[in-house]
Amino acid sequence: MERKEFEELIDRAYQKIPEKFKQKIENMVITVEDHPTQEDLEHLSIRGGNILLGLYRGTPLPQRSVWQAVRMPDKIVLFQKNIERICRSEKELEEKVYEVLQHEIAHYFGLSDREIYELMGPS
Repeated sequence: MERKEFEELIDRAYQKIPEKFKQKIENMVITVEDHPTQEDLEHLSIRGGNILLGLYRGTPLPQRSVWQAVRMPDKIVLFQKNIERICRSEKELEEKVYEVLQHEIAHYFGLSDREIYELMGPS
């Protein structure tokens, strides 16, 4: 899939996020990379066959301080080639993009992987 088409999937997925959450998201960008960097994988202790589909880079809302100086935007990255690798159809791809985006936005709001899986269930 071309990058522009993949970005359109992300735009559509973001529109499905409930408004009450979108209203609380500030200073965040959503980007696409083909694959995570080696540094990303090492930082998360990911080895072998594990496939990283998305990543939240930033300071979760509950950990922020009013004393923090101006911050760079938080970033959510979706790894296009990894997501494409596990999906067999465009419908499945669209559903996975939404799932990964929800997961990373949950990290923005301070939820851990364990808490996300308890709320959303395993994929």
